[in-house]
Amino acid sequence: MSTGGSMSVRRTRRTPVASLAFVGVAALAGPLLVPAASAQAASGSLTVTTLGRHGAKVATTITVVNASSGETRTVKSGKRLSLPAGKYLAMTDIYESATDGLGTDTIGAQVVTVSGAKSVTLDARKGKVVKVSLDTPADVTQPARISAQVCAADMDMPSAFSAGGWNDAGSLYAIPNSSKLLQFGYLAQWSGDDSYVAVKKTTGIPTAPGGSFKRSQLATLRFSVRAGTQMGTQNDTALQAAPKVDDCTTDLYANVTDDTAPFSTAVHVTPGTWQPRDDVIANNGDVVSGGFPATRTLKAGQSFTQSFGRAVWSPLHYLPFVWQKSVNFIPDALIGDPDVGVWGADPTKETVVLTKGSTTVKKQTLTNWGSSASDSFAARIHSAGTYRLTVDAHRYHPGITFPSGMLSSRVTLDWRFKADPAKSVVAPVFMTRFLPAGLDSRNRAKASSTTSVTVSAGRGSQGPDVKFTKSTVKSLKVWASSDGGTTWKAATVTRSGSSWKAAVHNPASGAVALRSQVTDSAGGTSVETVYRAYAIG
Repeated sequence: MSTGGSMSVRRTRRTPVASLAFVGVAALAGPLLVPAASAQAASGSLTVTTLGRHGAKVATTITVVNASSGETRTVKSGKRLSLPAGKYLAMTDIYESATDGLGTDTIGAQVVTVSGAKSVTLDARKGKVVKVSLDTPADVTQPARISAQVCAADMDMPSAFSAGGWNDAGSLYAIPNSSKLLQFGYLAQWSGDDSYVAVKKTTGIPTAPGGSFKRSQLATLRFSVRAGTQMGTQNDTALQAAPKVDDCTTDLYANVTDDTAPFSTAVHVTPGTWQPRDDVIANNGDVVSGGFPATRTLKAGQSFTQSFGRAVWSPLHYLPFVWQKSVNFIPDALIGDPDVGVWGADPTKETVVLTKGSTTVKKQTLTNWGSSASDSFAARIHSAGTYRLTVDAHRYHPGITFPSGMLSSRVTLDWRFKADPAKSVVAPVFMTRFLPAGLDSRNRAKASSTTSVTVSAGRGSQGPDVKFTKSTVKSLKVWASSDGGTTWKAATVTRSGSSWKAAVHNPASGAVALRSQVTDSAGGTSVETVYRAYAIG
């Protein structure tokens, strides 16, 4: 499959469940794309002809990168591209279809000095098969699937200046080129009961591309995907290469498992830094949630488990703050997977109310659905004193049907703190994280049992423009409800290092709501409630 310019393209010629796709970073921070018609000060031209593995011309799209500036253009093979004089990298994937199977891909590049009219040929007949091997277990019966690309080596993000494709081992080729202006990177995946993934990059395109790998030299990343908390039941887990210094393997992508939660799976990887990811598919087939948790750097023999969908989902970061004589709050990341982080939170609709004593300063209903960022809440205040900010948030995603019995469907916050319009500062309040132990893969506790819930209280800086002062927890209390919040029972809470343990007595059926109250050293309180925190079953 061809993916010129590092943009991901899926073609209908192949859609296996455990396929590999190429995902680049050009959409986020890519090269400067200049249309061919607008080339400035053009004093030359370049025409690139591409030949297939049988010598016939094959139509392709050529990515042309200025070796000095990184300016990037694309042009159809055989078409004349006007260019200023200079040195360029001409890159492409020569894809040839077949009546059966996946056809072939041949990745090639040339370094071209343009002065006047210049014509070059990329000939797939010169391509060498990318050979990879693994001391594979018996359950791996198919050839490796390989995703590969050639990149501009001297750019800060080589993978953003690239052309590539993917195919089965034996059907993917690369044309050797020793230029140090080029990098070649690939990701190979073998699929059996587990997945095995290897990445490698070289300077230039080697005369014998590929490599040999041993399972004993791999690390292991396990995916544990639970059910009940997400907006859909179908999960597509994947893994992307994330080297600490960007190179031609950055963001090369391996599908791990696409299945209905709950499930667990393991992928064995070459040592290095990896980005786990999860896409949640709703009942209408749309990707509606998911995210990118922290990258993981693994050494040979190391193992790490990445969880998705563990109970309890709760607010992740944003605190109220005083700025420009207003109490401000960003109503975002209010219901999210703590194992993923702020950027994996689900869209919500919330009502935010600021009061002082019996006076309502401002009430506003907001949502971050359908926009790149949520609208902020800002309420002008005129005097110092104790204020109360409440937030009542529900998950909100029009156009889909939430799974029956979805957990963490509603969260409320109730903060009381002192504020002064003359002082810009983050309120000294807290958010809490609930982590119940002993739940099954569907986030259920046993009927009439006792669940130990680890409770942690935290707060973080809201940005460089607002002062962040230290605040400590004086006391923490926890309650549980088995009737949707109508009645509450206090849980026994004990300090355990930097967190607390709450013993929650579970009902015979239904779900449990959890509530915490933090009293801070500044005299304020923070009350957080998660409804349907976990289920009973």
